Amino acid sequence: MKRIRRQRRKTVSLLVVALLASGLGVLAYATHTLKRSELQTIDARFSIRGGQSPPRDVVLVEIDNATLQELSRLRLPSEFPFPRRDHAQVIDHLRRAGASVIAMDLEFTHETDRADDNALIEAIGRAHGKTVLAATEVAPGGRTDVLGGDNLLAQLGARAAEVRLTVDSDGSIRRFGYSYNGLHNFAVVTAETATGHSIPASRFEHGTLPIDFAGPPGTITAISYSKVLLGHFPPALFRGKIVIVGASAPILQDAHVTATSGTGQMAGPEIMANATSTLLRGVPLKDVSGAINLALIVLLGLAVPLGSTRLRRRRSLLDALALAAVFTVATQVEFDNGLIVSFVYPLLALTLGMIGTLGVLYIVEAIERERVKDMFSRFVPGGVVDEVLASTDENLRLGGVERDCTVLFSDLRGFTSFSESQPAARVIEVVNYYLNEMTEAILEAGGTLISYMGDGIMAVFGAPLEQDDHADRALAAAREMIGPRLQRFNAWLGEQGFGHSFEMGVGLNSGVVMAGNVGSSQRVEYTAIGDTTNTASRLEGMTKDSEAMLFISATTRDRLTTAIDELALVGEVDIRGRTGRLAVWTIWPDLTDRDVDEQAEHPAEGRSAV
Repeated sequence: MKRIRRQRRKTVSLLVVALLASGLGVLAYATHTLKRSELQTIDARFSIRGGQSPPRDVVLVEIDNATLQELSRLRLPSEFPFPRRDHAQVIDHLRRAGASVIAMDLEFTHETDRADDNALIEAIGRAHGKTVLAATEVAPGGRTDVLGGDNLLAQLGARAAEVRLTVDSDGSIRRFGYSYNGLHNFAVVTAETATGHSIPASRFEHGTLPIDFAGPPGTITAISYSKVLLGHFPPALFRGKIVIVGASAPILQDAHVTATSGTGQMAGPEIMANATSTLLRGVPLKDVSGAINLALIVLLGLAVPLGSTRLRRRRSLLDALALAAVFTVATQVEFDNGLIVSFVYPLLALTLGMIGTLGVLYIVEAIERERVKDMFSRFVPGGVVDEVLASTDENLRLGGVERDCTVLFSDLRGFTSFSESQPAARVIEVVNYYLNEMTEAILEAGGTLISYMGDGIMAVFGAPLEQDDHADRALAAAREMIGPRLQRFNAWLGEQGFGHSFEMGVGLNSGVVMAGNVGSSQRVEYTAIGDTTNTASRLEGMTKDSEAMLFISATTRDRLTTAIDELALVGEVDIRGRTGRLAVWTIWPDLTDRDVDEQAEHPAEGRSAV
């Protein structure tokens, strides 16, 4: 019952840990406590996924360093912003090359040279229905002043689009919005112009979508603005393509940190190109629903605590690490297949559950180990308790092993008749004093106390820890028991006024025993079983018919590492359950002169089987 109660308390504690781990994980998710860390895991997932093939339907025309150098070399205007007549010439070249959409990520809000402005307006008119123009200033209702206003744009068949970037809390760009002040995003307008179909706002969860970056900066096909301006490009490069024109030179300061830029930066036009490609490919990268993330948080918070109700700390830790590894791989696999699953918060719940579980199991095991240590300290010498515990299994049990040992049985002669004439309290007092004396003798010799059987004692030497001199230790304990300890006990009886003294019997036998914990789930005991044990018990019983208090089997005598001159042969005896006779010895002062003389004259005479 105690074991069941301990298991129940452990289960309840782990259930509390599971609920706390899940609850804290959900709370952290709801309050975005670890949002920056979560965002950074998305960058890592992009990195692990690696670069993808550049989109075939999008091309960049970049105002890059090469453009600035080339225009300066040709003594053309190289100061930015360029004259609008240059942009007009670029638009004409792209139109003639067959570009399906010409998206200008450049600012055309304010008037410049009238001739240049008119040249740009005329070029946009010639590319009727193909041009998208960036708007940096958007009034409520989506109104802009691009090229003087929306009315002119409508006449030219051009559309304005807002180019605000959605910046996450850590300063990186990973998402893009649908609109601002009623004006659609640059990527949205570009994709709508390319497909001829409007994109509904419902496609944007919470107003934004993740950008499915094709790779790090420079992944998307690009050509220098100067080459297009001068007509130095293969016409097929732009045929049927979306062309986004914008600044990429670092000096023009349109570069930003993104999910795939690493320690570098990605130019604004390339960000827009990636966002446009994301829409054209049907938004291949999406966030899973909040319900799924919450379910994962709860499941991982519960997994380790509830799965550890019958496990040990090491197994729980291994299971937690394995689950974390599986979840990490699964998260990456889902990302590679287009789903962004929350990673940090479920892992937080798993970690909290693991830490709490390990704490509970550590406390439970510490209590159990202390209980077992206390139990063993009653039966083995204090100095070897830790060594014994080190040999236990994960359930703090000693597994069965075959050991060469010496088994000791002892009994107090005539105690039954004595106890019948004494009050119960006095009998218990006498038994306790006697057992205390004998137990001390056994433990001091390094023996393991197996059990008390009334006034009888069973002990083993050489288990659970191996002892090369187990026979010597057992003999030393036996001599101490029938000598000083018995004398002290009898002296105490006299002091207590019992008017009685006792003799005792001790049997020693050596051989192989099976030693280990036996019992049920509610109670276990350490014991040693086998023929060696049975023979030791019967030798102890045979002392009742002898004046000797100690019988030592020949197997024990053979295992003594130190010669004992006082050993005397009692004779050969029959032991029930054994074939053949067994030579039995004793310590000669324990025999009367008559016994020694008789044994000397008839050393081969034995006793009847017991």
